[in-house]
Amino acid sequence: MSDNKFNPEKLTILEYKILKGQIDAPEDFTIENVEGHDIENSFDLGFDLENKLVRTELDVKITTKSKVSVSTEAKGHFTLVFIFEVENLNELAVLNEDNLIDLDPNLANALASVTYSTARGILLTRFQGTALQNFILPLVSPNKLLKV
Repeated sequence: MSDNKFNPEKLTILEYKILKGQIDAPEDFTIENVEGHDIENSFDLGFDLENKLVRTELDVKITTKSKVSVSTEAKGHFTLVFIFEVENLNELAVLNEDNLIDLDPNLANALASVTYSTARGILLTRFQGTALQNFILPLVSPNKLLKV
């Protein structure tokens, strides 16, 4: 696919939803003892080629790492879904003979980047006043999300 067909101005976020938003912390948990976090995330794409829509899903799991032994660490689990309209999706995502989608890498990169960066801001506000209040979702390469 030709790289020159991708134009970020042809992307629109139509909606987003938080499908899962959960933070669990024991009553005696102390934020001051947190020295780090373990993070797991996954990213998925879905396509409605006829309607020029792309669905992205980001799943994020966070567990605190305390510097002192605790019975249970605080944990967060969030799943966010974004629906994008892509004006020229028919040029950037083409169904091949194996019934798989050949996706323009620039579009894939943009979808991963926008999804992740928007989720970072959403989660930042959701963590305020919780056991994860000092956590900011770290920057990652979109290629890591796409497993390229």
